[in-house]
Amino acid sequence: MGTLYPQSGFPPEKLLSDLSYSHLEELSEVEAGHQRNFYITECIRGSWGVRELQRQIASHYYERTLLSKDKDKLSRLTQAKAETLTAEEIIRNPYVFEFAGYKPREAMMESDMEDALLTKFQDFMLELGRGFCFEARQKRILIGGEHFFVDLVFYHRILKCHVLIELKTDSFRHEHLGQLNTYVNWYKKNEMASGDNPPIGLLLCTKKNHALVEYARAGIDNQLFISKYQLELPGKDEIAAFLNEAARER
Repeated sequence: MGTLYPQSGFPPEKLLSDLSYSHLEELSEVEAGHQRNFYITECIRGSWGVRELQRQIASHYYERTLLSKDKDKLSRLTQAKAETLTAEEIIRNPYVFEFAGYKPREAMMESDMEDALLTKFQDFMLELGRGFCFEARQKRILIGGEHFFVDLVFYHRILKCHVLIELKTDSFRHEHLGQLNTYVNWYKKNEMASGDNPPIGLLLCTKKNHALVEYARAGIDNQLFISKYQLELPGKDEIAAFLNEAARER
């Protein structure tokens, strides 16, 4: 254990007493170095359960901290809302988005990151060219008296179809695919013009459970694609300073 997280700042006994095997299994999948040490620090400080650790990793808490001007404020807000350990838990093809050029915020929350990602992906698709024509962002559609919003809508002049994009700031869940499939079906019925091909759906999430994706897509005739996206970040000196400061507080 001492060699698994040599720079975490915690002795092996502390890791073994405060983190379960399931915690360590999740942490082993995080990039070694500042990122992994950050989640160890925050997990121990907040007494997170495994599900909370998974949620914070999937929602890019580390990356949001890098983008936040007031890192302590974000940490306090996150820890206040975090789901802590239960008694049972005490006795577990990617797009790369550049963040260069984004203006830091006082506390980069999940909604802020989603908005920034949508802007970046919208620009990315348009820069690709190859037939992508931007139509709408947060396109409002009415289904059975309820309004829903499609994150991004393009029309592809070569494929001759709409491309609907949904972006999630967490891991893939089967309900995400059901949501996208609903939007694709609505577009097929209400927006397809003569000569159009059926619309395509693209779901972007931070992590793919390939087995769950396989079962979730079974029996769906629409063209739905699920892709993982990653974040490419600036230098990590700030996060090292943040970790050192957090360690001094204990």
